[in-house]
Amino acid sequence: MQNPQTQSPPIEIRELAPEDAAALAQIDRSEQIESICRIENGREVWTATGHECPSWNEEQLAELQSRFRRELEAGGAAFGAYDGERLAGFGVLGHRWIGPRADTLQVDLMYVSRPYRRIGIGSRLMGVLSEEAAARGAAALYISSTETSSAVGFYRSFGSVNTDRPDPELFALEPLDIHMVRPLKPHSPLKGSARNVRHEP
Repeated sequence: MQNPQTQSPPIEIRELAPEDAAALAQIDRSEQIESICRIENGREVWTATGHECPSWNEEQLAELQSRFRRELEAGGAAFGAYDGERLAGFGVLGHRWIGPRADTLQVDLMYVSRPYRRIGIGSRLMGVLSEEAAARGAAALYISSTETSSAVGFYRSFGSVNTDRPDPELFALEPLDIHMVRPLKPHSPLKGSARNVRHEP
């Protein structure tokens, strides 16, 4: 594996299958969290934290892998960013249509391993998920973002905005998340897009 801190690795985006769940163990989700956001009376309230969030323990990883498999078996889609044969990041597009017009699909999972952050991998994964959602006919992406400044800032950089009509089921699961919507452009095939996906046999 190349050292991602010294040069940008030649990352390849591949479509993932349920049996790729074991590779999620390669992700280091740990993060230094500088601040978190809460929604109070419709307004954002930011609080400085400055603490370290560890990676998953065995129980959390097993639940993540189970969720990954369930979503893909139900009709969702997943894409992984690979540095050689090492998984550097992944994103999962949910299968369930949500929103007042049932025209929105959820970014169900999105993680980039700590050593590979801030070199464009998250942006490529977000681009592929957006293209896949648009190809399925979605008008928007729904994002239940963790409340950290890094996560909220990342999704905001793609034009995501807070929604005042959160999905009831997703809000019940994650009431402290920042629930956002990202409008999508109508699908059209893109040359040299973020996709460049390799389909594994």
